[in-house]
Amino acid sequence: MGPEKITLAAPSPSFRLRCKSLNSLRLRRIFDMFDKNGDCMITVSEISQALSLLGLDADTEELETMTQSYIRPGNEGLTYDDFVSLHESLGDTYFGFVQSEEEEQQESDLWEAFKVFDENGDGYISARELQVVLGKLGLVEGNLIDNVHRMIGSVDTNHDGRVDFYEFKEMMRATILPSS
Repeated sequence: MGPEKITLAAPSPSFRLRCKSLNSLRLRRIFDMFDKNGDCMITVSEISQALSLLGLDADTEELETMTQSYIRPGNEGLTYDDFVSLHESLGDTYFGFVQSEEEEQQESDLWEAFKVFDENGDGYISARELQVVLGKLGLVEGNLIDNVHRMIGSVDTNHDGRVDFYEFKEMMRATILPSS
């Protein structure tokens, strides 16, 4: 039995996020996780280690081939900008994602609404942030933190105690978008 080949299944919603600023935030976090030595560059070895930790055994030569055209001459690995280019290329190649102007506007509007709640800009709505916004709106639901935790729990699909943009977007679509 040889090493497992990486095969792509159905596209993950997190891979092809429509909101560029959120996508950028998540890509930055992924890049920083892969960059084990903190030199602002991801080598093939670091990518291989990260994939291995995820339970994916990748052939180093295949990774080298896949990333080589994105590594700038003189560099030993991918810079963040190179990593973004690789990610976009994979998205276009494997998922062919195209979004209409109306969808882009809806996404932008949802992102702006999300940012109202995400006061510290970390990409998540915490119970404390939700409580503050509810208080500013004069809503009594925010008076007790237990109420706020229940509200978060009702939309927190990954059970991390916070609401990310994807969870917020799904909640908003279920709540405000008209049914057809």
